[in-house]
Amino acid sequence: MGYRNLRACVDDLRRNEHLVVWEQEVDAHLEMAEIQRRVYANGGPAVLFSQVKGCRFPMLGNLFGSLDRARFIFRDTLETVRRLIELKIDPNKLFKAPLRYASAPFGALRMLPKRVSRGPVFANEIKLPDLPKLVSWPDDGGPYVTLPQVYTEHPNHGGLTNSNLGMYRVQLAGNDFNPQSEVGLHYQIHRGIGVHHAAAIAKGEPLKVNIFVGGNPAMTLAAVMPLPEGLSELGFAGALAGHRIAMANGKTGLPVYAEADFCICGTIHAGEEKPEGPFGDHLGYYSLKHRFPTMRVEKVFHRDGAIWPFTVVGRPPQEDTTFGQLIHEITGPVIPTVLPGVKEVHAVDAAGVHPLLLAIGSERYVPYEERRRPKELMTQASAILGQGQMSLAKYLWIAAEQDDPQLDLHEVVPFLMHILRRVDWRRDIHFLTETTIDTLDYSSGEFNHGSKAIVAAVGGPIRELPTEIPSDLRLPDGFHTPKIALPGVLVVTGPAYRAAHREVEPEIERFVSAFRTSDSINTFPLVIVVDDSSFSAQTMNNLLWVTFTRSNPAADVHGIGSFTRQKHWGCEGSLVIDARLKPWNAPPLIEDPQVTAKVDALAAQGGVLAKYL
Repeated sequence: MGYRNLRACVDDLRRNEHLVVWEQEVDAHLEMAEIQRRVYANGGPAVLFSQVKGCRFPMLGNLFGSLDRARFIFRDTLETVRRLIELKIDPNKLFKAPLRYASAPFGALRMLPKRVSRGPVFANEIKLPDLPKLVSWPDDGGPYVTLPQVYTEHPNHGGLTNSNLGMYRVQLAGNDFNPQSEVGLHYQIHRGIGVHHAAAIAKGEPLKVNIFVGGNPAMTLAAVMPLPEGLSELGFAGALAGHRIAMANGKTGLPVYAEADFCICGTIHAGEEKPEGPFGDHLGYYSLKHRFPTMRVEKVFHRDGAIWPFTVVGRPPQEDTTFGQLIHEITGPVIPTVLPGVKEVHAVDAAGVHPLLLAIGSERYVPYEERRRPKELMTQASAILGQGQMSLAKYLWIAAEQDDPQLDLHEVVPFLMHILRRVDWRRDIHFLTETTIDTLDYSSGEFNHGSKAIVAAVGGPIRELPTEIPSDLRLPDGFHTPKIALPGVLVVTGPAYRAAHREVEPEIERFVSAFRTSDSINTFPLVIVVDDSSFSAQTMNNLLWVTFTRSNPAADVHGIGSFTRQKHWGCEGSLVIDARLKPWNAPPLIEDPQVTAKVDALAAQGGVLAKYL
């Protein structure tokens, strides 16, 4: 059941026409990433690049390029994992429906990782520069490992059950790294490895780290799963892989995943940080150069016939979108048990994931009130923003299930329209200032720091959403080309943003002060000021990406007829979000035109992937 290694998975996908082999020589510097992005965008297969320029190893892209393929890879085990999660929610179900959960005990046994004395991964030892060097975007700081499984154990109480397996990007060369012996390890402040690193620093000893690449795809998925404290990634991987994960006695003192294709072994020492980045990231911009821990590399191993899997991130949707979809399928039912009253939470991929969360909760407090207002929703919103990776959310829009039991979080436009019909900007927007946001989000101009906004609306509709621009709409000088992006949302092109960091921007102040609350613009509950309204209103994905990646709520949310009363901010008229690019924003990702032309030429030549390029 399941695959023992990545090669078995590749062979199975090829037999079932989920994978093709690209036999032309391809450059891992930009060209391979450009091919992968196009193949993904056109719904193409996984691609095994068998001839990589200057590299002895084949590279595998687009493995998780569709939800159907991910389900196919885990077809023997996915249902068992779902059953295990159902039992975690309600253990009594085992006695109520024993036949339905007959496979669950075997799945639970597979969650126990096992120690072995040796493994295929140790077959060959190489040097760090021998590894594949994928560069995805023109201004990346160097080559990166983009599907790493970074393994650590707690220094105070180690062992497989006290381990952490996470996906933290690894820079293989560039900047100030010694290409023979150092890699950069970028991990974000909320990650499990941070707890282990802090404990190692407190003990005055280096943290041992192993970076696995390849092996069973379940290990890759486990590394990105937002698992609760106390649930081992190795255990989850075992259940999904269909067998106990074998961890071999390490040659550097830390266990090594026996079936991995590659393993980089080393240590992190306190005070050894070097600049890491830039890196074209999943928000659609570069994450810039910052100091992160440097790992001293001691050993590099690979199995016979090793394959180097990779992914390419960038403005969503990309291959990592599938991770989010599959994670939601597996863990979605757990949300109500962790967050009482919350039915569902959805991180909007098109908005860069963390910038925008949508949620459906319950509003049961004081049900006899004639004029309902958010009460229980605010309790639930606070709980959501205090939970794991959801704490990185920048905007949270939450609705009550009671107002529309058919509301679907994954239908983003109807959900936003549901809120906009009901929201009262005088009371229904709430800010958290001077707090943490995603490390990769530069909208605040500060690293790891910014603000959040909660939009919570309940009750019946209080307005109809306009679908036409009012004939009497007059915009201030410098603001032009109004577009309706969706009912109730007006997008306006504004002049270039020109204020310094943390200063009041005069143009947006001039915009909101130009209108009275009686003006027709206020029929639109939401107005968004952008650099290019035609682009922003062209597609829903464009609107979400521009609005929520380019705004910091405390600085960029304004309103017509705004006020502050008892320290609560609100507005009488339209809410206005300033989503123009700011001088401190990271640059958007743009392909290299020469590489684009080269891949265009490959498409014209025909071949196995021509229709996907």
